[in-house]
Amino acid sequence: MNDLGVSEKRRRGVILSFQGWQRLQSAEQLVAVQRNGGNPFTLEQLSEATGLSPNTLTKVRRRQKPVDFATLDTYFGTFDLALEPTDLVTPEVHVRASNQFFSQQNQPPRGPLPLGSPLYVYRPPLQRLCFQELLNPGSLVRIKAPRQYGKTSLLTQILGYAQEQGLQVAVVNLQLAEGQILEGSDAFLRWFCAMVARSLNLPNELKTRWEPMFGAAYSCTDYFETYLLPSCDRPLVVMIDGLDALFARSDVTTDFCGLLRAWYEQGRYGLKQEIWQRLRLVVAHSMEVLLPLNRHQSPFNVGVPIELPSFDRYQTQEIASRYELDFSETDADQLLKLLGGHPYLTQLSLFYLSQGADIRTLTDSASALDSVFSSHSRRQLELLEAQPEALSAMAQVVKSPAGAKVYPRHAHYLQGLGLVRFEAQQAIPSCELYRQYFDTVLEA
Repeated sequence: MNDLGVSEKRRRGVILSFQGWQRLQSAEQLVAVQRNGGNPFTLEQLSEATGLSPNTLTKVRRRQKPVDFATLDTYFGTFDLALEPTDLVTPEVHVRASNQFFSQQNQPPRGPLPLGSPLYVYRPPLQRLCFQELLNPGSLVRIKAPRQYGKTSLLTQILGYAQEQGLQVAVVNLQLAEGQILEGSDAFLRWFCAMVARSLNLPNELKTRWEPMFGAAYSCTDYFETYLLPSCDRPLVVMIDGLDALFARSDVTTDFCGLLRAWYEQGRYGLKQEIWQRLRLVVAHSMEVLLPLNRHQSPFNVGVPIELPSFDRYQTQEIASRYELDFSETDADQLLKLLGGHPYLTQLSLFYLSQGADIRTLTDSASALDSVFSSHSRRQLELLEAQPEALSAMAQVVKSPAGAKVYPRHAHYLQGLGLVRFEAQQAIPSCELYRQYFDTVLEA
């Protein structure tokens, strides 16, 4: 154990560290998948399993007030975990860490969450599956979720894990590709190779290694096979964020998706299988690929698919506890109805609640032009206005209480934005915020 003795811990009490809570949460949810049909354990179920009272369990999970060492040891032991020194902190250390964190939270959350952020919600078993697949030669992980659902935050977690495992990592965000780069496959694939080399701190050797007469796809493959992969002394993880940026260019999308599929198959059946098994691909996107890709050339029917879900009541309450909010199940259900478990909007709401906002006021003013959600809602409207037919489809959805049938292409677009969900093949708004907002603005 650490310098603080067990007897001293019993007297003064201890609090779960962020790392300890992540370990416990992961183990608890794994057992829930195995023994509880994937449903989170209720406090009553946990009380029966651990022998601890619901009040004690609540105190442990909120990580605000100290409990004795034996309580934590019992809780961990129930899920076959050994309590480690890094799993707990003294109340003084917890207060200092909390004060430091909240002193930095004077702005609402924006962008992906960094490694170690207390606001990041671990998502077993999906996250564990991503980690496991990274270790498999020639693997491909496909992460799909609507905008602002946590794809890039998950990629950041995968990046950290890959580095911990001694893998080399190259990250390419396709949203950074400018218009002229997307004009054709040759320009795009040159750019892609250059970005991977740059991420690996390797010299750009495109001038000497690119063979235009053989075509862009061959030259790109050869660049990986004879230069990038051999230059890495460890397996290489290439993480591709924002694949949607290509979808407006059918030729570029078709060629690049065909390459990803070909590289994946090279690691399984190719003549140079050994070199291609060193490559592991992680691809993130929001939209469905609507182009008629040949099923034998598409990367979207191979590898491991990961689809990030909305937050549930358990996760909503968990984030609330990290903001040190006393959030009841009724509060969580109210927020779930309003936002449908949208990860970014949930984080945004809880930030403002931690700053003194009232949940009823937040709910009543959700669709107002000056609400805390207005910037997000306007951006969703702008994206819809770029697709007039999808905009008309959304108008039909919000005007139909029982839901509406939507043409598949438009349904994929609306779903990619996170605006709708489906019940009995009928599209309905994914949350009350979108129903109210679009009912108002599309009426004007």
